[in-house]
Amino acid sequence: MQRRLTVIGGGLAGCEAAYQAAIRGVCVTLYEMRPVRQTPAHQTADLAELVCSNAMGALDPSSAPGLLKEEMRQLGSMILDCARQAQIPAGGALGVDRLQFSKKVTEKICRHPNITLLREEVKAIPEDDVIVVATGPLTSDALAESIRRLTQADALYFFDAISPIIDAETIDHNKTFRASRYGKGGEDYLNCPMDEAEYDAFYRALVSAERVVPKSFEKTAYFEACLPIEVLADRGRLTPLFGPMKPVGLIDPRRGVQPFAVVQLRAENAHRSCYNMVGFQTQLKWPEQKRVFRMIPGLAAAEFFRMGSIHRNTFINAPRLLSQTLQVRNRPGLFMAGQLVGVEGYVESAAMGYLAGMNAARLLSGRSPISPPPTTAHGALIGHLVYSHVADFQPMNINFGLFPPLVGGRGDKKLRRQQVVDRAMEDLSRWIAQYKITDVTSH
Repeated sequence: MQRRLTVIGGGLAGCEAAYQAAIRGVCVTLYEMRPVRQTPAHQTADLAELVCSNAMGALDPSSAPGLLKEEMRQLGSMILDCARQAQIPAGGALGVDRLQFSKKVTEKICRHPNITLLREEVKAIPEDDVIVVATGPLTSDALAESIRRLTQADALYFFDAISPIIDAETIDHNKTFRASRYGKGGEDYLNCPMDEAEYDAFYRALVSAERVVPKSFEKTAYFEACLPIEVLADRGRLTPLFGPMKPVGLIDPRRGVQPFAVVQLRAENAHRSCYNMVGFQTQLKWPEQKRVFRMIPGLAAAEFFRMGSIHRNTFINAPRLLSQTLQVRNRPGLFMAGQLVGVEGYVESAAMGYLAGMNAARLLSGRSPISPPPTTAHGALIGHLVYSHVADFQPMNINFGLFPPLVGGRGDKKLRRQQVVDRAMEDLSRWIAQYKITDVTSH
């Protein structure tokens, strides 16, 4: 029987998955519903159309996004290769001519003899094939319902309510204290206390800050449990004090009193390299988030690994559902990839498509799927997907807060991050050699 893979979704992740399987000798059927059924965001019929920014993040290999791109280059990513061919000046970022980029990806897919492109909507996940689902944030309603049934109703989301995440090294711990409300749960939170004057200044800045106006296809009704912090503040000066900024049950040990208001920070990972601003999902513009949130005591010099946002998205609860190889745990022939698994960003989505396509090809050839070393950028993203808290999982871009800590790392922050990069490249090279990952049939 001829080996065949079904890939659903012709975005960056789906195209990368299809191509990586195809160059490994697998026959691939790639489904893309456009232009038979368009989305509110897309304008063309080309594959891998960029619907938002035409920038793919930093190129500097000493940055986390740059490291991810360098890993993809060494792995032989088709999407990164097309991006390089369509590159335009964008400072230190990888900017692309969006039309050229999509056309180059479309040509790569259509010209490969192992790939059959079908322009039709898939309304349900097939029952018995090896499949990669990479339909992205604008998954059609019918397929989303099929995924919902497969993954359980409470394990599929249709919006992001994302709070900012802060680099732990940039928090002024002299102005914060560790405690949980009423002493329950140990010292699990960093607390940023405010007196009344500090709160009033913060409140005025918050309600007057410039906000993102969502596009029509991004609009969503807010849930009361996850209102944007500025929307909560619009309801009255004291309203946030009964929500995420409530000081009840917290005593500032330096003053021995309950603060007027508190912003709580929760560790985002086991090694406490980054912290989530609890309840601070927001639609403020990014420069405004930095300006306003740096008014919070302890955060004057804060650097943000991720900015807050609320927008339409479709993603699974990956920590509950996926293995390290991007297979659905209770259905190993089904792989998930792209933004659907809970990563943010073009390059991160394509990286997950690469791993899904490679592993699907391994499965079809009788070999075991594999996972990249956790010390690499690819492995750090997998770690976020698999080991995050199930109850409050949210999508994430690549950032240094996702990487395992260095053992015996020395020097200033810049030097330590370079050591993380060096470790990643060494471990990736060994992994590539061990599994002969780039020894494929053809390019």
